[in-house]
Amino acid sequence: MLAPMKLLVRWLLSATALLAVAHLYSGVQVQSFSAALIAAFVIGLFNTLLRPILVLLTLPVTIVTLGLFLFIINALMFWLASASLNGFQVQGFGAALLGSLIYSVLGLVIDSALSHLFPNK
Repeated sequence: MLAPMKLLVRWLLSATALLAVAHLYSGVQVQSFSAALIAAFVIGLFNTLLRPILVLLTLPVTIVTLGLFLFIINALMFWLASASLNGFQVQGFGAALLGSLIYSVLGLVIDSALSHLFPNK
């Protein structure tokens, strides 16, 4: 019963984090909370489906760069979501990189808060 609630809260907080990214950094724009909800869903979907494939395909580059190439993959997921949605715009790859970094940090804060609210049994 708590798993669906945790997923819903995570989604709402991720959309709020996208609005915070747009507020903190002018290279990312979100038109409304509903656009942020859709964008958070699409980013999560891309991270679930595409990211593992990209990580596997770029494993040699990731190893050579000591994992720093994962930042590029995160930026690509962020940029791809903005390219496929209306109401969520990212102004170039540099903005996608910085926006995805801010979004990732906020995601870590969200995960930490949710682990306290919904402890695993």
